[in-house]
Amino acid sequence: MSEQYDLVVIGAGSGGVRASRMAAATGAKIAVIENMYMGGTCVNVGCVPKKLFVYASEFSAHLDHAEGFGLKAIKKHFDWKILRDNKTKEINRLNGIYNKILEGPGVEVIRGTGSIKAQGIVSVGDRELHTKRILIATGGWPFKPNVPGIEHAIDSNDVFSMETFPKDIIVVGGGYIAVEFAGIFKGLGANTRLLYRGDQILRGFDQEVRDYAAREIIKSGVEINVNTDIKAIEKLANGRISCTLTDDSNIECDTLMYATGRRPKTDNLGLKELGVTLRKDGTIVTDDKFETNIPGVFALGDVIGTPALTPVALQQGMVFVDQQFGEGKRTIDYKLIPTAVFCQPNIGTVGLTEEEAAVAHPTDVDVFTSEFKPLKHTITGADERTLMKLVVRRSDDRVVGVHMVGEAAGEILQGLAVAMQAGATKAHLDSTIGIHPTAAEEFVTMRSVTRSL
Repeated sequence: MSEQYDLVVIGAGSGGVRASRMAAATGAKIAVIENMYMGGTCVNVGCVPKKLFVYASEFSAHLDHAEGFGLKAIKKHFDWKILRDNKTKEINRLNGIYNKILEGPGVEVIRGTGSIKAQGIVSVGDRELHTKRILIATGGWPFKPNVPGIEHAIDSNDVFSMETFPKDIIVVGGGYIAVEFAGIFKGLGANTRLLYRGDQILRGFDQEVRDYAAREIIKSGVEINVNTDIKAIEKLANGRISCTLTDDSNIECDTLMYATGRRPKTDNLGLKELGVTLRKDGTIVTDDKFETNIPGVFALGDVIGTPALTPVALQQGMVFVDQQFGEGKRTIDYKLIPTAVFCQPNIGTVGLTEEEAAVAHPTDVDVFTSEFKPLKHTITGADERTLMKLVVRRSDDRVVGVHMVGEAAGEILQGLAVAMQAGATKAHLDSTIGIHPTAAEEFVTMRSVTRSL
């Protein structure tokens, strides 16, 4: 049986859902195919449940800090199953919402595994869908290296359904997922060690931010071992996991988690057979309109190698629909994408790092920094500190980078990202009256140049 559509989307994650429902709202006939869960990684095994776990992990420190404010300490007892099951209830609720927002404009949701059989033809089960456009939005999947015994390790997807909470855990990786989960496990009471093969965690972030964040994370109780990797894994008779490191030393843990990156889910989609151009890492090559080298075959989100962030996929979905079903005026700019790392303390960043600015604008960069103890911790006794940083192009006073390590960094940086999109200069910040007493006001009170590049 064959059916005709204006667009068939393979993958009902953030980008796929957004593109499907916005296209359907124009009156087009749309089908979306999904073989797992509605909402993709972010809703089910990514940013939403992970942020819920981050909130949970912060309560222990809040209780410790309460004594400084005269509140009697409460005996702490963490029940993993309550957190896990409450998280699952919320995710199930969100899954239902995703189904409804697709049903509203008339998107046909097809459960199954879709694959491209020919240009303009997608098969799913015993159905054959004929379509003017095919959109690949299948996202990514956690990657674990080929290490002997790797089957004994979990990944970031597995965390959300663990039967028991570990007493001690080793997290392998140095990116934001590894760093965030290390903070989660430590905050919830596990002895936590982070192993990273590089010389410092959070590669790609501003170097000063990386170093500062690492020191603060260590203060929180996470043990960070850089220039360290695992070459073999063994499950012991007592159920514990033994890890042989590259220096031939051994360490043990209850649970071993790998957070060593994600790979695009582009296998078994018929892409190679159709001749769609892929990069070595499996990502799909597209033009600025998200079209592959095969006319009528499009892709967006994590599968095309752009920043693997939900808001990016959502924006791409909007631009795609405008280009294919609208006026074709919308574009996407990847230059000023704000992002946050929900470690403890948080990291927020937008724009150029100091190192990138020095290359892009040689001998034309001023760096402003402020480092301080937050007001709250003058009473709690905690040794947590905050770093704020502005990177400014001297010739026109333009703010080209903003970075922060500290509580609520993501919330604060969102507003500054808007200002940067509007062309904010250092003079604009200097002329802005701060909200006192807040940490955020520090961004409008930095007057002295820390260093010039």
